[in-house]
Amino acid sequence: MDRSWQWVVDGSAARVGVTNSRRELTTSTVVITERRALLIDPAWDPDELAGIAADLARLGITVAAGFATHAHHDHLLWPHGLGPAPRFASPRVAQICAQHRAEIVGRLGPDWPADLGHLVGRVRPARDRLSWAGAETRLITHDAHSPGHTAVRLPTLGVLVAGDMLSDVEIPLLEESTAAHYAAGLELLWSGVERTEVLIPGHGHPAVGRRAVRQRWLADRAYLDALLAGRDPDDPRLAEPGMAQAHEHNRILAGA
Repeated sequence: MDRSWQWVVDGSAARVGVTNSRRELTTSTVVITERRALLIDPAWDPDELAGIAADLARLGITVAAGFATHAHHDHLLWPHGLGPAPRFASPRVAQICAQHRAEIVGRLGPDWPADLGHLVGRVRPARDRLSWAGAETRLITHDAHSPGHTAVRLPTLGVLVAGDMLSDVEIPLLEESTAAHYAAGLELLWSGVERTEVLIPGHGHPAVGRRAVRQRWLADRAYLDALLAGRDPDDPRLAEPGMAQAHEHNRILAGA
């Protein structure tokens, strides 16, 4: 395979691979069972999308389903050449995509290829569980970061794909949510975090091992607590590109 994939689960029955885009370390996740795959949030640039499709084809993998964790343009993309796989998202995300797809595509910029633009946000609603011919897949849906944001939990594999939360390079980004929404989202994720061996954020790097996974959740909780208390958070992620500005935006949204 030409791309760099990290196989966070690499067993005889199932494999889970993660690759990072050159843009904002956006992750793409593939879950493979018996030559069938679930593809979560493929990203980002057209050549990277093409590379993901080519890699899976070379492995002889058929994509059986896709999933978008939330209704932001960088998580609603899809490459050509993967066949007629159905793509899913939470009911709220599917509704947003149906009503605002033109705006979402527009955020990709005027140079985004029209053929790829046609594939953006073509998702169907799914609740609680995702039915596909592979590993058991449970959905944890909340309104932190954006409405209908969903984490994908693979309980038999010990994997949690968290969307744009629990990152090692991004602080909690309130964006389209309130601080209360974010806190509620973290609480919902905790039950999954406690039983997770591998955490995959939407941007950044996987956390491997229960201690590392718990530390990601605790870091987000500590940041949010400091934000709500009006304190300057002691968070090394604030040194990452764009995070100081994001923190100021969070302060405005939280009324801090």
